[in-house]
Amino acid sequence: MKTLFKKWASVLLTLMFFIYSATASAHVVVTPNTSAPGAWETYTMKVPTEKKVPTVKITLKMPDGVQLESYQPVQGWNVKLAKDSSGKVKNITWTATGKGIGVDQFQQFSFVAANPDKQGSAAWDAYQYYKDGSIVEWTGNEKSDTPHSITKITTSATTLNTVTAHDQHQTSSDHSNMNDTSSKNITLTLAIIAVILSILSLFVSFIKRK
Repeated sequence: MKTLFKKWASVLLTLMFFIYSATASAHVVVTPNTSAPGAWETYTMKVPTEKKVPTVKITLKMPDGVQLESYQPVQGWNVKLAKDSSGKVKNITWTATGKGIGVDQFQQFSFVAANPDKQGSAAWDAYQYYKDGSIVEWTGNEKSDTPHSITKITTSATTLNTVTAHDQHQTSSDHSNMNDTSSKNITLTLAIIAVILSILSLFVSFIKRK
């Protein structure tokens, strides 16, 4: 009897896990869920279509202290940036130029943003627009039916996608130095070739005179 009970309990737990996973995967989600303070993070927003009509537009509000730096273009989608009076991006909107995100499909949108310098939480409010005119606002807390994603900004976060602002500047400087060195090497090589050709030309001229 105990063995049978354990088996049924195991089956129920497995079913609950899959139901929870299926529900969570149907939400608009921004990842990663942890990142380092002051980092330039590559974020990805996954947008699934839950209804029987396509998703045609998605607006993502930038959390306080998070600054959009760049975004990855997605074929079939136009991007519009809404900025405040200081020029800081308040939200980013992707609008489909074609059919949008079809039924039982999803689309990913990636961008790079600079994190706040202090530890805290970044809440990603998203607004999903469907072809029938309906809007789903992903702005609730984690227990709501339409929760927003939260990225924890913490010093304990480690990710391959994270680059600090200093590293970003250092990388740019390194690339610049590499380009300068490469240019100098090319110039030196061309100069040596020119000298060799000049010597050969003089040598040939001298032989012909003889």
